[in-house]
Amino acid sequence: MNTPLASMVPVTILTGFLGAGKTTLLKRILSEYHGRRIAVIENEFGPESIDNDLLVQDSDEEIIELSNGCVCCTVRGDLMRTLNELRAKRQAGTLNFERVILETTGMANPGPVCQTFFMDDDIAEYYRLDAVITVVDAKHGMETLDTQPEAQKQVGFADRILVSKKDLVTDAEYRALRERLVRMNPRATIEAVNFGQADLKSILDISGFNLNSILDIDPQFLADVHPDAAHDHDHGHGHDHDHEHDHECGEHCDHEHPHPHHAHDDEIGAFVFRSNKPFDPARLEEFLGGVVQVYGPDLLRYKGILYMKGLNRRMLFQGVHMMMGAEPGKPWTSAEKPSTKMVFIGRKLPQEIFTRGLEQCLAG
Repeated sequence: MNTPLASMVPVTILTGFLGAGKTTLLKRILSEYHGRRIAVIENEFGPESIDNDLLVQDSDEEIIELSNGCVCCTVRGDLMRTLNELRAKRQAGTLNFERVILETTGMANPGPVCQTFFMDDDIAEYYRLDAVITVVDAKHGMETLDTQPEAQKQVGFADRILVSKKDLVTDAEYRALRERLVRMNPRATIEAVNFGQADLKSILDISGFNLNSILDIDPQFLADVHPDAAHDHDHGHGHDHDHEHDHECGEHCDHEHPHPHHAHDDEIGAFVFRSNKPFDPARLEEFLGGVVQVYGPDLLRYKGILYMKGLNRRMLFQGVHMMMGAEPGKPWTSAEKPSTKMVFIGRKLPQEIFTRGLEQCLAG
């Protein structure tokens, strides 16, 4: 049975390294009256777990309804079992919630959690993965990214990056961190937030896993990677990134900006492939199938709008690790010049091999 998208329960995965501020945000969701019914699933980890402060001490209950209409749920076993239990209670009318926010532990790679929503049929039928939100601590972010590979993966998986504690660093330090985050993940919106006042809308209904959502890549990344091409293709397309939060400098400012990629050899990085020539569908399918088999564990997120030979509409594709999906998108209009834009985010991906392989899939 295929559940209509609109009636599926949207799920937001909230991740970020220890101390970045996830708990502060979750406490706010579970205690403040915001008029939304949210089930918060938290992985029990260490002294900062929510229920120590907010809920009944040492409660045996794993799922507790709160006075503000939210539900708090602790995963003490398997995540799939917890999700199915929430579903059963919601269908029976004993719990009422509209969406789920799932907190991963500070040390976790969000990849396997994302895959749960595609691999298990019961869960995939009922829940819709909306987005991965990653919280990064401005004060300790650089050091954490230098020393913790999992923190880099959390950035690589993100659809939106929330930077906490910006008030504790200088503008130059924040700018250096922001530039580094863009290089690691140019498709995530980056927003500095104060969790005391953060608007919940900034983390809900992002549709990061929706194939039809716009593939938007930070223009700063494109300018660094393709200085000549970036302005030709990628400005003026109605970017919905919240850049106004962050850009103290204008686009053409002549300050010297630090270039963190010289000092920080990040394992997680991104690159963009673009072409105005169409792909040969059979060749592309074969190549991508092989790439996923070989590099799947190191591919975090990948997404593209594809120009295919013999098809008068764009093809949309995306993947998480080894799970890849595609579907037809909108037809090309007469005013558009069909083209391909793909972004790959992963761990030490061989850009040259990918680029050469993709070029060989272009129709002659």
